Amino acid sequence: MQAVIFDMDGLLIDSEPFWKQAEKRVFSAIGVEITDVLSAKTMGMTTREATKFWLQHAGLSLSQHLMEQVENDVIDEVASLTATQGQALPGVHDLLEQLKQKKLKIGLATNAPARIVPVVLERLDVRDIFDSYVADDDVAEGKPHPAIYQVALKRINAQANQTIAFEDSVTGMTAAMGASIRTVVVPSHANYHLPHYDAAALKLDSLNGLTLQHLYDLFE
Repeated sequence: MQAVIFDMDGLLIDSEPFWKQAEKRVFSAIGVEITDVLSAKTMGMTTREATKFWLQHAGLSLSQHLMEQVENDVIDEVASLTATQGQALPGVHDLLEQLKQKKLKIGLATNAPARIVPVVLERLDVRDIFDSYVADDDVAEGKPHPAIYQVALKRINAQANQTIAFEDSVTGMTAAMGASIRTVVVPSHANYHLPHYDAAALKLDSLNGLTLQHLYDLFE
């Protein structure tokens, strides 16, 4: 095992509620009703994709300029909530410390905008642990397309068959597996039962208690 690449939202940090809160505030201001049922469908989408989803749902057509303004308002809100309220998910710090001690390469691949990433890493106090990160802005197509993982592998100079990806969504799992990377999934409690996750190399309900030996065993 050479490297590990992590997803960010819902995997390292409990940020999904921030995205929901930001979308509700911003979109309700322009007359879009946000429901929990529909919100679940946006999980794993890029900010651009989620914006298009909600506007189409409401039958609204905005100019490119206004659409970008809506996106930026959502991102600003998420950044503010993250900087003041963001919390690491259970087991994150312990696992990162284990990986760092073994001098393994550590990357991050997220569908979130690039300007959110430093906010998250600073809030969790893990900025120095990551060797590189790839965000939505860095690729033509976000997850589930594998490009984001292919770029992440290049940036940390790692081989796919010697790397493990950590994801919490089917969208992210599809991207990582599409790049031929062994994938560990940590779905939310609400989605844990979905059969799609059975395709992963390992499915966990938390990162708590995970050891490097568990990861090395995936290569045997």
